Amino acid sequence: MTNQVQVKDVIKNFDQVRAVDGVSLEIEQGQFFSLLGPSGCGKTTLLRLIAGFEVPNSGDILIDSKSMDGVDPNLRPTNMVFQNYAIFPHLNVEQNVAYGLRKKKLTNSERASMINQALDLVGLSGLNERSSNALSGGQKQRVALARALILKPKVLLLDEPLSALDKKLREQMQSELRHLQKAVGITFILVTHDQEEALTMSDKVAVMFDGKVEQVASPRDLYERPSTQRVASFIGAMNFIECKVLEKGKNLKIRDSVLGSFDLSKEQVSGVSSNNSITIGIRPEMISILPKGSKIKNSISGKVSDISYFGETTYYKIKCDIDSKIFNISAQNSFGHIDYSIGEKIEFKIDLKSIVGFLK
Repeated sequence: MTNQVQVKDVIKNFDQVRAVDGVSLEIEQGQFFSLLGPSGCGKTTLLRLIAGFEVPNSGDILIDSKSMDGVDPNLRPTNMVFQNYAIFPHLNVEQNVAYGLRKKKLTNSERASMINQALDLVGLSGLNERSSNALSGGQKQRVALARALILKPKVLLLDEPLSALDKKLREQMQSELRHLQKAVGITFILVTHDQEEALTMSDKVAVMFDGKVEQVASPRDLYERPSTQRVASFIGAMNFIECKVLEKGKNLKIRDSVLGSFDLSKEQVSGVSSNNSITIGIRPEMISILPKGSKIKNSISGKVSDISYFGETTYYKIKCDIDSKIFNISAQNSFGHIDYSIGEKIEFKIDLKSIVGFLK
């Protein structure tokens, strides 16, 4: 795959605020790429820089190996779907979708064919004459997509396009967007603050904090092998424990009062150690509550101190007998599962291979 979008050491300042701080990225052709991070991290500014709505103070942005320096937004091979969709209320569906064609020299039949193809692509066939005011949120989002795709851009930029939708429709549209991207085969760059959305839809995700990219990885690698504690805490739930480093060699031997002594491989550890401490992270689903009466080596005992029910999953807070440490454990509410109550004594076991470590 060739790199279609290249961001090279881009800096963008707004007065005294550095919104984008030396970002470099490579986005492959045909990739669904997400910029993920909390509000104010610079992800939307970076998207607007790629679109040409903002100009970098330094650095360069290339599309198909051509610098976009000095290239106006309307002359770039990109199109953008905005957070509020920017649907014109006085125009019907067909007129909104055809808005970008107004300067193209097309016959009526060519124009009609392009409009119908775009509407068919987003599942709005036959709604050409529908008033914009009569559209649902999901339909408005589809109209915005059709209007962006009708011009056949090489790169489609999406600025949190699903944030205004309710949960069920948002999940439906996530799936539809993913299938649409595969169908048209063009590069999608999505801005989102929703971790689940980024993991569900993307081939690659760039996690941003304070104007910088902290990690770029596939959704699986991002979740299972976060490179920093900050990424680990932002992506999903995580138990963090401070441990002592006993030995540094091929593996890292560490010790905790609850977990005892155990080894971490180099693949499980990020960072450079300047002292003898390490923070380890354990996902709640990588901790198993053991059946009553189990006699399993290295099991840990504790009491249930809190319960949070989320339908398909229940989260338990377990207070350990040793040092009163708290662990968050998730359990799937599958057929035949066992419910536990607050104050109940349990035994649990941690999958040591799933642990990630962050050296300081």
